[in-house]
Amino acid sequence: MDAPSQVSSGSQPGSGSRTEAVADGIRARIAARQLAPGSRIPSVRAFAQAMSVSKSTVVEAYERLAAEGAIVARPGSGFYVAGKTRPLVLKAMGPELDRAVDPMWLSRLQQTGSGLMQPGAGLLPGDWLPDASVRRGLRAVARTEAAVLTQYDSPYGYGPLRALIALRVAEKGVQAEPDQIVLVDSATQALDLICRFLLQPGDTVLVDDPCYYNFLSLLRAHRVAVVGVPMTPAGPDLAALATLLAEHHPRFYLTNSALQNPTGTSLAPATAHRVLKLCEAHDTLIVEDEIFGDLEPEPAPRLAGFDGLDRVIQIGGFSKTLTAAMRCGWIALRPDWVEPLVDLKLSLSLGNGHVAAALAHGLLTDGTYRRALAETRRRVAGAMTRAVRDLRACGLELWAQPRGGYFLWMRLPDGGDAAEVARRALPRGMVLAPGVVFSPSGGWTDFLRFNVAHCAEPRVMATLREVL
Repeated sequence: MDAPSQVSSGSQPGSGSRTEAVADGIRARIAARQLAPGSRIPSVRAFAQAMSVSKSTVVEAYERLAAEGAIVARPGSGFYVAGKTRPLVLKAMGPELDRAVDPMWLSRLQQTGSGLMQPGAGLLPGDWLPDASVRRGLRAVARTEAAVLTQYDSPYGYGPLRALIALRVAEKGVQAEPDQIVLVDSATQALDLICRFLLQPGDTVLVDDPCYYNFLSLLRAHRVAVVGVPMTPAGPDLAALATLLAEHHPRFYLTNSALQNPTGTSLAPATAHRVLKLCEAHDTLIVEDEIFGDLEPEPAPRLAGFDGLDRVIQIGGFSKTLTAAMRCGWIALRPDWVEPLVDLKLSLSLGNGHVAAALAHGLLTDGTYRRALAETRRRVAGAMTRAVRDLRACGLELWAQPRGGYFLWMRLPDGGDAAEVARRALPRGMVLAPGVVFSPSGGWTDFLRFNVAHCAEPRVMATLREVL
């Protein structure tokens, strides 16, 4: 049996507080499915030792849990989790967080709109995206063949778009036939599908530290262990990667090669080569998220290009460059894995959005995408210059200069606490993205992620100076 999870009970005054802390620790493990129905919970003696409380405190906590029906006592055997499997509560699988540093709340806020300043947002502002072209594209799709509007798409996804994606990834050195491209409804769904395809509960996955916070939530939902690889401006720390591969034997390593989220950095060629060698030596696959790749002025090395889609799976989509309202993503992978992946996809969704795929194909072929990318890169470059200047004037330090994209990874002056800064900013109408949100290890506590496209409003810098 796993050792009991530590709960901060020893510092709480009074027996009642300690008792409730012990009970909460068990409730949290049940909610996170670390303790399944019918499984034996730690003995009174073991839990008392682990929590540094008296056995009577644990006995009282267990009696409370039994009274509420969470656990049952079996005389002579111990206490066991009662009932059926509870609904999965992602928040219970990590530390207790307040709103200012809760990534799920930040995601909901970004998607619903709030009127709050969001200089750490993950998307471009709506008026930076080609909405007029999307409207024209939708009208063109409405005039197309009826099957696009009324029928399921092919199992692989819309053929013309798969062929076009194969050509586009080839421009970045990734050789893939159209039959190696599988369309899905988003890059997030692509990763979820890959997790279902490759992982079992209890497996280990390596991620960048820091990384996109939704990676952490999605992987926890698959009940796998998540281990962070420390990042450098050139990519993952290779010595740390080697150690973690040898120690944990992970199923795969999930990373961004281009314009990494949240740091904005891209993989150096020598680092890419070494990452592939290390993962091959330890029989570890790589999942390469390409979602920001089209925002690069010049392509950085792609792991899938060096590897030839042998041990690397690449995923991508169009939400960051066309519109987040059009859910369309893709997976590029080795030929012998395509059929079983498509079968899994069909069992979960019966396909993907036919209309969204046809719309994406139209916008990519009529010149809209090329023009929109050129304009976005131009605007982002100017916004980045201004944002770096303004943030430095506030006392923040740039960790590494991105080669494109819209993220900046900035260190607070004098080792400040970014989570505390985010808490102070919230009552002033500004939502920040503190570094700890992006860190599987709980590190990077003195960093903030900034989106340069959301930093131009004068109130942003004025408010930032108030809370620093």
